[in-house]
Amino acid sequence: MPTDGVPGEVLSPTQPFPVSPPPLLKTGLSPADAWGTTLWDRGRCRREIEGARHGPIFTPPSTDGWIMYPSTAGGPNWGGGAFDPTRNLVVTNVSHVGLWLRLLPQSEVDTEAAFDAAAGAPMGRPAMIQGTDYAIEQRIFLSPLFNPCTPPPWSTLVAVDLAAGEIAWRVTLGTIEHLSPIPIPLKWGSPNAGGPIATAGGLIFIGATAEHRLRAFDVDTGEELWSVETPSASHATPMTYAVDGRQFVVIASGGHMFINAGDIDDWLVAYALPAD
Repeated sequence: MPTDGVPGEVLSPTQPFPVSPPPLLKTGLSPADAWGTTLWDRGRCRREIEGARHGPIFTPPSTDGWIMYPSTAGGPNWGGGAFDPTRNLVVTNVSHVGLWLRLLPQSEVDTEAAFDAAAGAPMGRPAMIQGTDYAIEQRIFLSPLFNPCTPPPWSTLVAVDLAAGEIAWRVTLGTIEHLSPIPIPLKWGSPNAGGPIATAGGLIFIGATAEHRLRAFDVDTGEELWSVETPSASHATPMTYAVDGRQFVVIASGGHMFINAGDIDDWLVAYALPAD
C-alpha cells in the first residue's frame, strides 16, 4: 500500500484483505466513477476527483484533499447488521456516498472555532486533531446540484451468507422522495443511518433512510413486502416484542441533524403485526 502520507505519518506498506465474503460495496473511486444528473455536474465531480488524492481503500490522507470511499458514514455504519441464525445470514444496510477531506496545518485554523461543537462536521468548520500538527475539514462529496458524485443506488440492503462467504442478495434501500425539490420517489437509495432487525418469521425490519418510512423485507429474497409512513425519518434500529402473544415492532422517529436537518422531530412509534 502507499506509504507517502503527510509529514510525520508512519504508514504500513501492507494491509490485510479478506478473501471472503467480497466487499459490500466498491472500495475506492476514480474519475471514471464520477456521476451527475447532467453532463455539467458530472464534469464538476470528475474534476474534483482528479484534483484530489484518490484511489483504493487505504489511500493516505493529504493536505491537498482526498476522496474517502466508503466514507466515515459507511459502507455499514453504527446501526450494525441483523443476524438470522436459522439461515446463517447477516443483513446490513450499506451507504454508497463518499467524503472529500483535507488536512490543514493547525496554524491555519481558528483555534476557538476548531473546538466548537460543530467543528469537524461534514459541512462544518475544521476541527483540531489533538496530538498532531493538523486539523481536518470534511464535506459530503456532492455535486453543485447537491446530488452525490457517486452513481446510484446511494444505499442498499445486503444479505451475506456466512457459510458460503457470498452475497446472497442485494436490493436498493429507499428513495430520494424527501430530499428532492420535487417529491418524486425515484428508487435511487438515500443517505441512511440506523440498522435492521431480523425476526423469527423471516422478516427484516428497517427504517434508516432519509424518507419517513419503516419497511419490511423478505429475508430469503430481499423483496420489499411492507412499508409504512412514519412521522419523521427513522434513523434508529427497530426493536420487537410480544404482548399476550401479539408481536409489535417499535422505532424511534426523529430525523437526523445532517441528513434532514430541517425535519427534526421526536416520536416513538409502534406497529402491531396482524393477529393470527
